[in-house]
Amino acid sequence: MPVLPDDAIAALLVDTTPYLSCDECFERMDVHVEAVVADPGHHDPGMERHLAGCAACDEEALSLIALLTAH
Repeated sequence: MPVLPDDAIAALLVDTTPYLSCDECFERMDVHVEAVVADPGHHDPGMERHLAGCAACDEEALSLIALLTAH
């Protein structure tokens, strides 16, 4: 029987309330990333929860942040 790494188990157990689908996350991604770059203290609970539990969307957000902050 395969064993899941601890980080995979933790991602499956993340509370995703308020729920945000990948499509909704993608629609809000640009605005969210620009807000985070402008103010690192910016909070969007729906986006934060989704990104904590979705590696694909989180990777996209991190890539956009890196692109916007590259000098």
